[in-house]
Amino acid sequence: MEELGKPAKDSLMSNNLSYSTQVYAALSASLGALAIGNIMGYSSPTGPHLLSNSTGESLQLSQTEYNWFSSSVNLGAAAGGLVGGLCINTLGRRGTMLASVLPYLAGWVLVGCAQNFAMILLGRLITGMCMGVTCVAVPTFIAEFSSANIRGTLGSGFQLMITVGVLYVYGLAPAVGNFRWLAVSCSFPIVLHMIMVYFTHESPSYLISKGRHEQAATALQYYRGKHYNIEKELRQLQSYLEETQERKRSLADIMRPYNLRPFMICLMLLLSSQLCGVTPVIFNMGIIFKDAGVGLSEEVSEVVVSVVQVAVTGGASLLMDRAGRRIMLLLSAAIMAVSIVSLGVYFYLKEQDSVWAAETLDWLPLTSLILFITAFSLGFGPVPWLMFGELLPLEVKEAAGSFVSFFTRLAAFCITLVFVPLQTAMGDYGVYWLFGGVCLLALVFTFLLVPETNGKTLQEITAHFGGPTTMSPCNMTHEACVAGPVHNTSSGVDNKAYTDSV
Repeated sequence: MEELGKPAKDSLMSNNLSYSTQVYAALSASLGALAIGNIMGYSSPTGPHLLSNSTGESLQLSQTEYNWFSSSVNLGAAAGGLVGGLCINTLGRRGTMLASVLPYLAGWVLVGCAQNFAMILLGRLITGMCMGVTCVAVPTFIAEFSSANIRGTLGSGFQLMITVGVLYVYGLAPAVGNFRWLAVSCSFPIVLHMIMVYFTHESPSYLISKGRHEQAATALQYYRGKHYNIEKELRQLQSYLEETQERKRSLADIMRPYNLRPFMICLMLLLSSQLCGVTPVIFNMGIIFKDAGVGLSEEVSEVVVSVVQVAVTGGASLLMDRAGRRIMLLLSAAIMAVSIVSLGVYFYLKEQDSVWAAETLDWLPLTSLILFITAFSLGFGPVPWLMFGELLPLEVKEAAGSFVSFFTRLAAFCITLVFVPLQTAMGDYGVYWLFGGVCLLALVFTFLLVPETNGKTLQEITAHFGGPTTMSPCNMTHEACVAGPVHNTSSGVDNKAYTDSV
């Protein structure tokens, strides 16, 4: 039914929503996630060669240097998350992505041209910092321009592209032959990312927050299509941002009981996603397969695990809204515990009788790691950051985002740095059983304390923890509000991705 005083064409225009520019912009931004996957996967195929100098390069790393080479990207990402939170509010979401390209390329140049440990470490720190910035900018950008009915699908592409980036590195490594040419190959996706993002528009939410209303209207029209009437959505967005600014709180407000409980739940889930061991496993997969002595080569085993991860991640977002967050976390923790403990059992039996283990159980390491990565991708990968967006009230989410991102990345750095020393101190099997214990604790914690949020509005979730409830101007459900315009989020807060997860 037409509104009084409005021409009939506006009513017709409102039904002609176009998704093509949104899909293009999401793909362009998500190439930054592919670049993240390159960084994460790089150390696994190059590690054994840098340790043994099997390719005859001038650079050879000691075990301690390799530990820093592998883990340092997470240290850089911890700082990058804080920097990214500042940049997206000053340079904009699109501007931050474009500004990160040169540091990305500089980092890869240092890695590819490294003549000593200091150069390669600096390159890893710089690319890690860019990774942290990207984890903030890309999910925020996608969440803010996406229409509510496709926001989850577009947002889930972030995690999918991370896994594609890991597969890209694993697949290219045997072909290029050494760490230098692999570093060159890793620079291509970020250049393509820059070119494609250049032809998009800035986030309408960011433009409104800066008082640039005409540019915001132009950007929103671009993302909705030239035949769509944006007036109603633009008014709602302006009202929503005004209310969010009025309700903005500091980190101290997290100490209120109705904020502290959901905050601690989110923090524990996110720390569990790192301490379960997935980051050192992905970063050191080549060495793990080499130590296991499986029938397949390390390169082939890496590719097999990565292909499975891409396939599972592609389907994970479809299960999220059907099965519920809580059940996905419970299944994820249980399967991760069983699979990583099984890997420990293999290494224990291999220590007792290496010949028998290699002949009888050579299938177990690959199977265990496939199940472990699959289970993580289904639950403890994407869900913790999704629940961060759902459990915390909007007014404290901004203050908490960078704080949580920093400590999550710091945990990833620490667990990756001590992975090899722990293997030396506890044995291979002892480390994997330790990770299995963390998974079991995560299972118990989820069962006892994590509520189900699927199908509930933000107001219902807030009321569950005893907090005050107010309706947003557009009376949005959690599917719309969770991925709504939040100005200082961390990796994957508002989509179905883990970014800090790994």
